[in-house]
Amino acid sequence: MNLKLLPIFLIILIAVVLIRGRRVHENEIVLKILGGVEVARVIAEEMGYEFSEAVLGFPDTYIFLPYDDGRISYQKRGMDLSKRLINDDRVTWFEHQQVKSRQKRDFLPFKIKRNPQKKSFIFNDELWGQQWYLQDTRTRIELPKLDLNVLPVYREGITGKGIRISILDDGIEHTHKDLKENYDPDISFDCNEDDNDPLPRYDPSRQNSHGTRCAGEIAMIANNGKCGVGVAFNAKIGGVKILDGLVNDRIEGTALGYAQHLVDIYSASWGPNDDGKTVDGPGRLAKEAMERGIREGRNGKGTIFVWASGNGGSLGDNCNCDGYLASPYTISIGSASQKGEFPWYGEACASTLAVTYSSGAYQDQMIVTTDLHNECTIKHTGTSASAPLAAGIIALALEVNPNLTWRDVQHLIVWTSELAPVAENPGWQMNAAGLWFNTRFGFGLMNAFGLVKAAANWTEVPPRKMCTTSAPGNNDFGFDAPITIEIHTDSCRGTKDEVNYLEHVEIRTTILYSIRGALEAYLISPSGTKVQLLASRKLDKSKLGFINWSFMSVMTWGEDAAGKWTFIVEDKNGPFTNNGSISNTNLNLYGTKELPEHMKYGARVYNHNYNRVHNRLDVINWYKNNVEDYLNSI
Repeated sequence: MNLKLLPIFLIILIAVVLIRGRRVHENEIVLKILGGVEVARVIAEEMGYEFSEAVLGFPDTYIFLPYDDGRISYQKRGMDLSKRLINDDRVTWFEHQQVKSRQKRDFLPFKIKRNPQKKSFIFNDELWGQQWYLQDTRTRIELPKLDLNVLPVYREGITGKGIRISILDDGIEHTHKDLKENYDPDISFDCNEDDNDPLPRYDPSRQNSHGTRCAGEIAMIANNGKCGVGVAFNAKIGGVKILDGLVNDRIEGTALGYAQHLVDIYSASWGPNDDGKTVDGPGRLAKEAMERGIREGRNGKGTIFVWASGNGGSLGDNCNCDGYLASPYTISIGSASQKGEFPWYGEACASTLAVTYSSGAYQDQMIVTTDLHNECTIKHTGTSASAPLAAGIIALALEVNPNLTWRDVQHLIVWTSELAPVAENPGWQMNAAGLWFNTRFGFGLMNAFGLVKAAANWTEVPPRKMCTTSAPGNNDFGFDAPITIEIHTDSCRGTKDEVNYLEHVEIRTTILYSIRGALEAYLISPSGTKVQLLASRKLDKSKLGFINWSFMSVMTWGEDAAGKWTFIVEDKNGPFTNNGSISNTNLNLYGTKELPEHMKYGARVYNHNYNRVHNRLDVINWYKNNVEDYLNSI
């Protein structure tokens, strides 16, 4: 062999070994079987399949694989395997696993050189001077401030100590000097290789740097002279490697439920393709893992799931076509640029709860964090960079008040996020509860000090209720002939499901249509708040429509649930031959019967009382006229 070709040969050989070693089979079947593992083995043999193993984290759930040794399965003999399983009383359910396309929500890695900066008077970390989102680095003090307001939190000695955060991604370089002291092996796992070490797979492209970058944003060690400072720099960080191999529902369910009895926060900066034409979300096992997490995690207080809202803005994507973001169980976090603008890659949708900072236009600074090979970067980007910052801020709040429930955290974000830093952008509305919202920014920019201060004296919100109302039957519609569905509800008044004060609102429906991407959808609350649930997507030419799909909104948070809701679906884009139908429409209202304690004094943002301001631009003027009071408050 030519010795010059030896390195290339070794790379190829290693890649082949890695691929062969991965634990996802393209044709695997997952089944829930009563009777234990021996019954599962018997059924596998009867069906002509190989029994593989139990699914980690899911009781009585098993994996069957087709034989790889040439034996012919029942499926290949032409027998109807699905019919046999349906008729088998020992099988509760089964699913043929489909390989899912999952996209990291940053951009291609930049080739950069390290850029050490002058030491800060607060932290000696080499890139602290470039962490503009943790400290306002402008030379002149102006309002509104352009940072996440974490320094007052640190001055109170709050740094995320005792909180555990799991990064679901492509691995973590836990040997990195700026991460290793905060690494927690007990909450770490490699779903792709089925072992306990989530160390990334290294290759020349550095394509597996994403998880290490997300981890560093949260838990980079402070005052060690290396890289920068994590938002919650004393929190413990773990990694579940999921994005370095084939992904299916079983793999996602395992990741979302791994070490659920130990993890406080899961941070996910990935999702279905942000290509402007995909409609996808969690499968059966992933949903089960999230439902179990909010029900049993953190000793019954509920695990926190933080999700990046997607980077498909330049392709006209809409994040309500992503079922992870359209789930009430996740906190959907978008991005604002250094200038407080909506970035070119951002996706607008009604499920976005709030934003943190990330990259913007070309000249804007990006996010500082750890990188592979014990290096640092100042080029982390996209909503991938925003979600970990939110997870770190939530960790600070949990340190102050570990009794916060998963819903308390969402209420706190709604109640304390700031309008002023992003107020000059179009699209702001005030809902009937007095809360400003925008489908680009949710309820505004997260404010660490405001959130932590509110969390310290927080009263737990009342129990969560769900009220469902069905809409009239099938309705036909077409181009330039919108369909309007009125749904009248008393919000289940007088029953155990009574909802008076809203949190999440879902429209679950089936829409069949000629060109799915031509559709737009709106929801009008009884109080008159109009929210866009779906924007048209010019790249989506699919004829598959939306099958039993949930469009979710947080924009009517705090409003009265009872009255007439109006759901509008329309096609203004054509062609004129477009037509379709809508059926099986349900309105799901989530919220509380009693008024939460923090809402008894009217809608306001803690520390910055502009609840009587009725024009968004007046908010900025309020800040400018109250500089001294503002600075004293922090």
